[in-house]
Amino acid sequence: INDKDITTLKKDNLSKFRRNELGFIFQDFNLLDTLTAYENIALALTIQKVKTAEIEKRVHDAARKLDIMDTLEKYPYQLSGGQKQRLTIARALVRNPEILILDDSASALDFATDARLRKAIRENTKDMTVFIVSQRATTIRNADTILVLDDGKLAGMGSHKQLLKECDVYREICLSQLSKEEVERDEQ
Repeated sequence: INDKDITTLKKDNLSKFRRNELGFIFQDFNLLDTLTAYENIALALTIQKVKTAEIEKRVHDAARKLDIMDTLEKYPYQLSGGQKQRLTIARALVRNPEILILDDSASALDFATDARLRKAIRENTKDMTVFIVSQRATTIRNADTILVLDDGKLAGMGSHKQLLKECDVYREICLSQLSKEEVERDEQ
């Protein structure tokens, strides 16, 4: 990554790389219940010793973009699943990582909330490399490149349109999740 073989990094340098270059959004929110939403978002910046005024600006910018301004003084246990998910996205984005990894982060969300989150992620990650791990076709269909795994093996690689035509496993997944009309429209 950036001409560095990260597999050769020693413990401290690997930790620094993860802290400074990567953002993670997991299926499990990993929020600290003793901290407010604001404090959860600001935590990594506080650890990095970012100035208080800059932390406040970044947290509020991220919260506005993800429509969670009204939750900043609440604790995670007071939030809905969708609000917690937006909180974890804000926490990752506020650091401006070069690489963002979303590991099945929307699987517990309803489709409408998932669609709003995909839009927010798309609008706020223009200069990032984004890896999305998902079982939902709607979550990954607009990705530049999709890797299809079947029983742990690579079954296909390409765009949504290419895979619909060339990868039976992907087409089957899409047909099980999307309408036949949507799939046929996407093939054209």
